[in-house]
Amino acid sequence: MKLGLLLCAIQLAAFLAPPPLAAQDVRAGAAAGVERFDPARDADADIRAAVAEAARSGRRVLLDVGGEWCIWCRRLDTLFTTHDDLRTFRDAHYVVVKVNWSPENKNERVLSRYPKVAGYPHLFVLDADGTLLRSENTGELEKGKGHDPLKVMAFLKQWARAD
Repeated sequence: MKLGLLLCAIQLAAFLAPPPLAAQDVRAGAAAGVERFDPARDADADIRAAVAEAARSGRRVLLDVGGEWCIWCRRLDTLFTTHDDLRTFRDAHYVVVKVNWSPENKNERVLSRYPKVAGYPHLFVLDADGTLLRSENTGELEKGKGHDPLKVMAFLKQWARAD
């Protein structure tokens, strides 16, 4: 009877345990936090998981730095949700990590490894080994009150790995 209870407890614990970081954080085309900026996330762990997934899948890492407070960050998110071609290309060629920057969590330790960010959102492209390839002020990708789909696609294509 005690053995049965022990086995039941082990099965229950395994069922309730969160999946490993790589399984939890790296989904098809993206690392955790791709849906929103979350001040509670461990950006360093997210980046490590994304680099590992990029190496495994032959993609690059796209760090999207910003916050839920940022209207331009939300506009860039909307661009990807409303343009299937951009989202499909991005997810095929990049592992995306949202790195929160807000009063609650400025991620100073993580962001100190990269060039200074002048505004938000800001994009960093990393190679599959974590090497910084590009620091992009997204103001260069804007048109009017949003981001230009053609400029964003050109940026993504320019920094995607050559197949």
